[in-house]
Amino acid sequence: MSDISISFNKRDFEYDVYTLVKAFYPGKEITTFYTDENVHPAETFLKLDVSMFDDQIVLNVIPDDEENKISASREVPADDRKERKNILKRLIYETLSEISGKKLPWGTLTGIRPTKIPMALMEEGWRNPDIAKYMREEYYTSPKKTALAIAVANREKEILNKVNPEEGYSLYIGIPFCPSICLYCSFGSHPYDRWGKFSEEYLSALFKEIDFIASSMKNKKLQTIYIGGGTPTTLSADQLERLLAHIRGSFDMTDVMEFTVEAGRPDTVDLEKMETLIRNGVDRVSINPQTMNQKTLEIIGRNHTVEQVVTAFELARKAGFKNINMDIIVGLPGEGIGEVRETLRQIKELHPDSLTVHSLALKRATRLNLFKDIYTPVSFENSQEIMDLVDIAAMEMGMEPYYMYRQKNMAGNLENIGYAKRGCFGIYNILIMEEKQSILAAGSGASSKFVFKDGRIERAENVKDIKNYIERIDEMLTRKEKYLKCN
Repeated sequence: MSDISISFNKRDFEYDVYTLVKAFYPGKEITTFYTDENVHPAETFLKLDVSMFDDQIVLNVIPDDEENKISASREVPADDRKERKNILKRLIYETLSEISGKKLPWGTLTGIRPTKIPMALMEEGWRNPDIAKYMREEYYTSPKKTALAIAVANREKEILNKVNPEEGYSLYIGIPFCPSICLYCSFGSHPYDRWGKFSEEYLSALFKEIDFIASSMKNKKLQTIYIGGGTPTTLSADQLERLLAHIRGSFDMTDVMEFTVEAGRPDTVDLEKMETLIRNGVDRVSINPQTMNQKTLEIIGRNHTVEQVVTAFELARKAGFKNINMDIIVGLPGEGIGEVRETLRQIKELHPDSLTVHSLALKRATRLNLFKDIYTPVSFENSQEIMDLVDIAAMEMGMEPYYMYRQKNMAGNLENIGYAKRGCFGIYNILIMEEKQSILAAGSGASSKFVFKDGRIERAENVKDIKNYIERIDEMLTRKEKYLKCN
């Protein structure tokens, strides 16, 4: 049985309405239907009736007591789809805010890239105060989040001006193996004890895809490389050596400004692997504890210790890395402000060069969501107070926010944010968020994003299953080929 029902008289803006309602009521089940379907939902604690006409939108919101029904309407332009959507979302926001007593930190914004709004206005010549006023009035963003979005957009703009992204492209390579699968993970990761036997066949298929991309993009400048996963350092030192040597032998590395490898699981890191990365031109590495509380690590299925995180970080420094990122997640089961404070205390002692903070997002594919009943007594807490604590810690480490994005079903309806010291900003992260250049992706589950001069964006997805990827590698190349001819 659903907790909330939403009816529409037209098939339009359903997803925008659904995600905004979900932001107000993240723990509730929502059913959507159309008035012409003659569906009569069971009793719910809240009903929304959205009726859209050429010149007007009418909203009826009926709580379970039905006595406090709210009806509201707004005039809308018939020929401006964007404005119609914004008016509808503002109407819903105002009504649900009145009923729930809540104000969402990001207002009516439900998309994953809130910085795109100030970035676009900056490119039109708008001043920061005018952008702030527009965001607060148009999208009801809070003063704090408005200021954050504008600050990040300014930093991204500064970095992108130096990169000239339109001149080049980026390369993503996916390594789908992990020592174990974390409970919150929604990526196409495969436990190495079961899938490692395919690692050599996988590399052979991957090399074929790398060669195809290199040949197809030989007239473009390669600007950044990112090897993610999974956990790339699950591969042996010899396999890493061969992979990196193949990349260097296939591409002109002259214009590469950043080469990142995820070493996210500290239990896959040793000095030989770190030295292999350094020797092959990798200049940025990510050591990702997610939390520095041992009890939480055990709950979420990360089979390593806090001490191994410290050791992995020290090995990366010893190998010569001057740009080390660390990822943490806030909103993990059982963690409140005290646990986050302890994680930040230990990270500050290591002095990383950047810090990426993720607000936990319970995606449908995660084991943590599938088994969430087990963790019912354990909180999934995030708040502005926790994010403020992170912000202060980052500033104390000499870092500033430089990129940001949001996901569906995020704890506290907040955001993911990257902090870095000057000179250590993750350029690839900005490029993938701002969609200023094509990103060619190789490996199982990898998604290539083609950005065209007319602003059009197309994607070519690789299959996630390792065996399917190996067997269907030629099909993966064909998926890219039609877009490469036009790019």
